[in-house]
Amino acid sequence: MARDPVCGMTVDPAKAAAHFEHRGETHFFCARGCAQKFSADPERYLNPSPTAASSSAVATLASMRPAAPRAPAPGQQTRYTCPMHPEIVQLGPGACPKCGMALEPMDIVADETPDAEYISMRKRFFFSAILSVPVLVLGMFGARLGLHLSGALRNWIELLLATPVVLWGGWPFFKRFWSSLVNRSLNMFTLIGLGTGAAFLDSVAATIFPQIFPASFREMNGNVPVYFEAAAVITTLVLLGQVLELRARAKTSSAIRALLKLAPQTAHRLGNGNAEQDIVLDLVQKGDRLRVRPGERIPVDGALLEGASAVDESMVTGEPMPVDKFGGDQVTGGTLNASGSFIMRAERVAETELHDDVPALTGRVLNVNKVSLGGIYDFYRTEHVKVGIGGLVSKYMLPDELKPLYGSDPTSGMVFMRLKVI
Repeated sequence: MARDPVCGMTVDPAKAAAHFEHRGETHFFCARGCAQKFSADPERYLNPSPTAASSSAVATLASMRPAAPRAPAPGQQTRYTCPMHPEIVQLGPGACPKCGMALEPMDIVADETPDAEYISMRKRFFFSAILSVPVLVLGMFGARLGLHLSGALRNWIELLLATPVVLWGGWPFFKRFWSSLVNRSLNMFTLIGLGTGAAFLDSVAATIFPQIFPASFREMNGNVPVYFEAAAVITTLVLLGQVLELRARAKTSSAIRALLKLAPQTAHRLGNGNAEQDIVLDLVQKGDRLRVRPGERIPVDGALLEGASAVDESMVTGEPMPVDKFGGDQVTGGTLNASGSFIMRAERVAETELHDDVPALTGRVLNVNKVSLGGIYDFYRTEHVKVGIGGLVSKYMLPDELKPLYGSDPTSGMVFMRLKVI
């Protein structure tokens, strides 16, 4: 095998398109155009000047750089779906109207934009955590720490600290709570909104209007119990769960986005007479003949037509050793041409390339188990919410002689615990 001194392609002397003898040595070429360039100035290709070599190196390095993010088409928005209910599809982020979970993107694009929902949840979490700690300390350990505060003063302090946590920090949960009622689809946020809302409103009434509560609702010392710490801490913990979920989703999207950026920015398209033209990747059409030089990334998926090379396909297969490619072999866009130059035919371009299929395939695989468990989850969330709400409501509908079964705190009562287990 010989090497074309102009383009660097590996050429079979028996099948060479042209040959040229210079200083007693025969040089073989992949195309007549390369032979014409060589015959016009052989020394340029046999003994390149440092300037030309530097320019060639710069061009090669430029072709190896990751592709710039592709700008989305005008008016195009990313589609989002629910991992538990794939039939829910909408443009832009949001919450599932059935289960309240944050929607996940269906279309992964190369450009990375800040996740507004993650930023919002993170701000709400840190703000709520800072205010929830003193509320928890006052409500649970105030007397043990020697804080000699009257019941009314302690309630007012907790009210001032817990109000922004519940109303501002938990506002997204109350929106999902209301959506679950409107759509008649009870879910986790139904319990969260109902529980934190009831605890907060009851505590506000006990702080501002304690005189409206009868003696049976008061503690041994005559104070009306408040649950600001429960409402604030529950809101903060749910915010923490949302932050962790959104951050994990963002890392997955970043990894897929990094794969999309492996495609080169330009391609060398061969026209009539093997005239070479550098074009942007988006202009490559199916059936185009493209030249790939050593050290460049293959622009699109296709088949090798002329020449031979070793291609690093570790990004697809994980195999560290380059794979030898010959005429007729398939090559994958984004993989690295380690050595040799060749001509290929473009077969899969734009969104039909393998490295563009990976995000969709990854999403389908990740959601298989979620969707298969969707029926169980739907049954559990609806029945659990109904039983939980029914158990709380029934406490106030039972005769007085049966109410001790619940205990002083409904969440610790025997009947309520049995209902939750069911």
